[in-house]
Amino acid sequence: MPVASNEAPLRVAVVIGSVREGRQGRAVADWFLGTAAGDTGLDLDVIDLGEIDLPLVLPGWGGTPSPEAVAALRDVSPRLAAADAFVVVTPEYNHSFPASLKNFIDWHHAQWRAKPVGFVSYGGLGGGLRAVEQLRLVFAELHATSVRDSVSLHGPWSGLGEDGTPRDAAVCAGAAKGMLGQLAWWGRALRAARAERPYAG
Repeated sequence: MPVASNEAPLRVAVVIGSVREGRQGRAVADWFLGTAAGDTGLDLDVIDLGEIDLPLVLPGWGGTPSPEAVAALRDVSPRLAAADAFVVVTPEYNHSFPASLKNFIDWHHAQWRAKPVGFVSYGGLGGGLRAVEQLRLVFAELHATSVRDSVSLHGPWSGLGEDGTPRDAAVCAGAAKGMLGQLAWWGRALRAARAERPYAG
């Protein structure tokens, strides 16, 4: 693989996982995007699950998706396939991540393979960390690799301002930059590896 091609910006799909009314997910994602915007090595693509009407019923093995599912996936699935890496923005609901996020993940398979995933989580005293730990297991099953460090926003109802900006901005921005550094390393390494030898699983 030519060196120049692996110096191209890393295509990162940022998935906003909550669809709940009154959610903080969009504000948290906007803060994260603002923090990441200064990194010219990243090409960020936001996928907001609140804007995708994805059915809950998946087809049987070898089956054909419904016309509604095909329409919902027509735009988003190619964007996942084109991504070199992912950042999942997730709240913690009942010690786990939202059903909307699991549904979206399950509608895809090959798009996740041999790519890195980073996490930005929020919620209560745990800051969404229990949701992240469960997501690590899900993505491992899909042959994706999660980066070690994550961004955890604890108690967003008191820890975030009305504009979605963390009150402890310096610490949170530092965590975001650390996670993005790991994501970029893995993203470029795995992009080069996939180009040299397609991942067979």
